[in-house]
Amino acid sequence: MNDQATDWTSAPAYVWEGTSARPVLRIDAPRLELLRGIDRQKAAAAENVLRLARGHAAHDMLLWGSRGMGKSALVRSSVRAAQDEVPGRIALVQIATDAVTSLTALFTRLASIDRQFLVFIDDLGFAAEDAAGPRHLRSWLDGGVEARPGNVRLAVTSNRRAIVARHHVEQDDPLNPRDAVDDQLALADRFGLSLGFHACSQDEYLAIVRGYVEEYGLDWTEGEALEWAKRRGARSGRVAWHFITELAGRAGRALPAT
Repeated sequence: MNDQATDWTSAPAYVWEGTSARPVLRIDAPRLELLRGIDRQKAAAAENVLRLARGHAAHDMLLWGSRGMGKSALVRSSVRAAQDEVPGRIALVQIATDAVTSLTALFTRLASIDRQFLVFIDDLGFAAEDAAGPRHLRSWLDGGVEARPGNVRLAVTSNRRAIVARHHVEQDDPLNPRDAVDDQLALADRFGLSLGFHACSQDEYLAIVRGYVEEYGLDWTEGEALEWAKRRGARSGRVAWHFITELAGRAGRALPAT
């Protein structure tokens, strides 16, 4: 698809493929109310995205931490909620990590559109030897000549706060070991809103399961839910959803995509 033919005003979401975009007719995401165990993060992210949708000052967001705790789902759900509040004024644009170098072309295109955009990079990470990628991202975030336009903000998820992988030898740097760490965290510090996600407690995990069970009318026991998590060696929103999928399958039920 030629990007010049893309209608950036009609679809709720788009996928940027490096040189062109394709529209997505529906954002698959749970309602915000179903995202439990992350109340503080949910409130902050949803409010920030709503500000962006309304054309108010808003932050670039870094959502970092434990796998499976709803970072990506929260980004999508926040955009869906903002679209309900301010119809047509904001769209989600997801890009693959291997298309990060094409962000300048994307920003150039979006700058001329009368709409707000949240550009979403999921599970971002740079190899330790990649100096160019983090440098470009710092520039895009913080006033470089290629900075993103005023109607665009970035949302990035990562398993690490620093995003950039660290060489194990940095801790043994005899000159100034702190410099290497500070340089890597400087990238994270460019995000106005940084939200950490941590492995959930047993009570939080059961609350997540309970929310889905009540939403979809499924039968369950706490013991079975805990055994499910034990067999997988983790308690998280993703593990809870897999348990719900198992319950629904047994009951001959379908579930919405998330």
